[in-house]
Order: sequence, then C-alpha cells, then structure tokens
Amino acid sequence: MSREPRSAGASAADVFDAVGARYEEVFADVPGQLAALEWLTGCLPPGARVLDVGSGTGRPAAERLARAGFAVTGIDVSAEMVRLARERVPAATFHQADVRTHRVAEGGYDAVCAFFPLLVMDQPEVERSLARMASWVAPGGAFAMATVPGDIRGLEIVWMGHRVTVSSLDVDDHLRVLREAGLEVVHHHTALYRPHGPGAEPEPHLYVHARRPG
Repeated sequence: MSREPRSAGASAADVFDAVGARYEEVFADVPGQLAALEWLTGCLPPGARVLDVGSGTGRPAAERLARAGFAVTGIDVSAEMVRLARERVPAATFHQADVRTHRVAEGGYDAVCAFFPLLVMDQPEVERSLARMASWVAPGGAFAMATVPGDIRGLEIVWMGHRVTVSSLDVDDHLRVLREAGLEVVHHHTALYRPHGPGAEPEPHLYVHARRPG
C-alpha cells in the first residue's frame, strides 16, 4: 500500500535553488553513482550524445562524462543548479528544463543518465517520467539511474532543511517500467549510503544499468 499525499512541500526548483552547491558536498562520492558512470564510460563510443537528467551542479556526472569525450547535455529544474553547472563544467551544455515536459525525439540520445531527479513529484509522474527518459535512448544505447526506492506517494519529509513532498516506486516497478519501455536491464542493486554532514541518516539507493537492443 502506497502512502497517500499530504500537503505539498516546496517545489523541486525552489528546493534546489536554495540548496545549491551544498548538494555537491553532502552527496559527494556516492559509490553506486560513480560505478554507473564508469559503466557508461566503458560502453559508449567516442563522441556519444549523453543526456544527464537532473544534472545538478554538473558534478560528478556531466563532468566525468564530458572528460571522457562525450557530447553531454544536462537539464535541471533549478536555475541555480544550471548556473553552477555551466561554471563548473564548461565542456557540457546545460538547460533549465523539467523532465516531465522537456521535448526530446524518441531515440534522441546514445545514453541517458538520471541520478535522483524524480523524487520531488507525484507517483504517477515518476512512472511517466521514467518511461519518457527510457524512450530517449537510441537503439544500442545505454541508460543509468539512481533513486531512493519505495512504494511511496506524497510523503512529507524535511530534507537538507527544507520541507518537501516525495514519491517513488518500489524496485520491481522501476524495473517493470524500464522493461515495458523496451530497455533490457543488465544490472541493478540496492545499497545504503550515508550523506556527509552532521546528523545525516543512511538512505537506501537503487541503481539500474540498462541497454536498448540495437
């Protein structure tokens, strides 16, 4: 049974505008994310077009992928995050955009990565956004994602000092949506991660690597 919505917290754009560069410090060196980036780097051809959804400050994802020689585009709902990313990773291109409405041609990228961008939205939007991102992966391309899994809808929490309302899908539903969208899941695992900083509690992470058959 999913937890039902309560009153709405701040929007994702408002929260991440306020958090800014602190996010990069609190969530530095996440092992599963670094492993996913290494996997992407190893399976993509030189010059591959990569979309980083929820690109944040540009680190580590866009920075590492651009350094590997890929043509990286990042999108984020936060104007402040886009500003920081443009400063930190001039080799990539960044736009302020919402994954729920951003227009991308089907198969428009050789790879899509999405590290924790879907949590501050409603549960049906999480599922639709996941399917949309999967559709953007070209034949033979790759998809990597991370999230906090759980059959959660409209759970009100305090995160990095801000009241937010979060939703997610459980592990099986994440995998189902990706498979229904035509991706082949080649790896997934869950792990606990403790963010940096005083009072930070460990949180469960789900990592998925997938390919679209060529």
